Amino acid sequence: MDIGVISVRYARALLKSATEAKIENAVYQQMQLLAKSYIEVPQLRHTIDNPMLSKEKKEQLLLTACGGEQAAVLTKAFIALVLKEDRENMIQFMANSYVTLYRKQKNVIRGKLTTAVAVAPETEQKMRQMVEKRTQGTVEFEAEVNPDIVGGFILEYDTYRMDASVKTKLNTILNTLK
Repeated sequence: MDIGVISVRYARALLKSATEAKIENAVYQQMQLLAKSYIEVPQLRHTIDNPMLSKEKKEQLLLTACGGEQAAVLTKAFIALVLKEDRENMIQFMANSYVTLYRKQKNVIRGKLTTAVAVAPETEQKMRQMVEKRTQGTVEFEAEVNPDIVGGFILEYDTYRMDASVKTKLNTILNTLK
């Protein structure tokens, strides 16, 4: 069976259980943390995939990657089930699938604001509110400082991108002069 199909099935079951227990937000945070742990610590995948490592050690590692002792009982049970079924090589995909399904269910849109210098929290909040108004959803906003854009900003969310950076405007002027 396809890794994507299996991952989505596990994620869907986890989301259903979490929603029924009214802890889907906590599990969402933990699945985000797990997915982020796989990205930031590439050795985690190799360690979890190692057949010589005991299930108990793998469980401890995965729980630590989910937030340690603060992990929800459901998250702990989910990890135990995944290990019992020998599906630990797919848990990163399951975590990503849960995050995607959760965002779809809760109408959560990811947005990113890139500026040349740090902006005031009020400005960031205004941009977030503008995106929320346009999308009729909740926005998870990420602010990034990139001095290379010289000035202005780049706003991205969903499939939308507004590039009001000085760098882009200068490049446009340069291209028209050629």
